[in-house]
Amino acid sequence: MGKTAFLIVDMQNDFCLPGAPFEVKGAMGVARNIRRALEACRQHKLPVVHVFRYYRPDGSDVEITRYDKFMQVGGALIEGTKGGEIVEELKPLAGEYLVCKRRWSAFFQTELDSLLKRLGVDQVVVTGVQTPNCIRGTVWDANSLDYEVIVLVDGTGANMQEVHEANLTDMKNIGAKLMTVDEFVKSLPNPPKDGLIEKIRRDLEERKKGSL
Repeated sequence: MGKTAFLIVDMQNDFCLPGAPFEVKGAMGVARNIRRALEACRQHKLPVVHVFRYYRPDGSDVEITRYDKFMQVGGALIEGTKGGEIVEELKPLAGEYLVCKRRWSAFFQTELDSLLKRLGVDQVVVTGVQTPNCIRGTVWDANSLDYEVIVLVDGTGANMQEVHEANLTDMKNIGAKLMTVDEFVKSLPNPPKDGLIEKIRRDLEERKKGSL
């Protein structure tokens, strides 16, 4: 079986700090939970990928539905600014992977898929904010790209708890595993995995042999 990678999505100051331009309420509490899982992943040598977004200062690459808010707040998530930095609690260490995205999904027009395949990863653990947007988009694309997915229910968050929970239910319904941070940490170094790709390959090979 392949490896499991730990993804941290959009845990930047302009999303997480109280009063930030695109604040997700409760994000700093989520950051503290992610920190516990991150430390465990570092201890067990799981690949760690920090996914973040940058916008150009003039807003020319901002989503069309976010452009007005971006201009109203005077810009946000701009490379080289304090707001664009990953929160202090989750600062990347040397050797951890950095992926910059421009849209909701961590996979959309980024090198994430090719990086994970090069590392031999077949399962991702998704954390970060916020659940109905970048987390959901990343989980859907991971599923479409044949990765098994674990979502940490208290390592993700949204502005409204009911929205968070509804999206977690949707993710579970397409096959993502839902775990708490404590459950995930206790499962290391071998988090649960169904080996779905290997199963499908075996089934295909067996049917092929049976038809000869």
